[in-house]
Amino acid sequence: MPELAVVYGIDTCDQVRKARAWLRAQGVPVRFHDFRGDGIDAALLARWMGHLPWDALLNRRGLSWRQLAPARRASVVDQSSATELMLANPTLIKRPVLEAGDRIVIGFSEPIYRNLFPERPATTAPA
Repeated sequence: MPELAVVYGIDTCDQVRKARAWLRAQGVPVRFHDFRGDGIDAALLARWMGHLPWDALLNRRGLSWRQLAPARRASVVDQSSATELMLANPTLIKRPVLEAGDRIVIGFSEPIYRNLFPERPATTAPA
């Protein structure tokens, strides 16, 4: 099991809350990084995009995306333009983003999290 999981997102997101609650219930040490309070930088986005395609990180279904001007939405056509937009408005990043060791997962899925953090068998004392 990774030493520490980091959950990135915003505190008001239901999926982020579910992910954090699940990790706590499993006893996984977790640190929360709030996009609004802690921000995000280009190096972090670049690291994520080294594991995942940029369009997997960009949330095109949320309110933040819908509030963008149509011309601004249409201008997002590649990794560079997506990075620029996500740096300017981190709430456009799909949530949560989980870093666990060298694994990066977008969204909360109990089966995927269970695979990342399998239950440890209970240890029994020698007789």
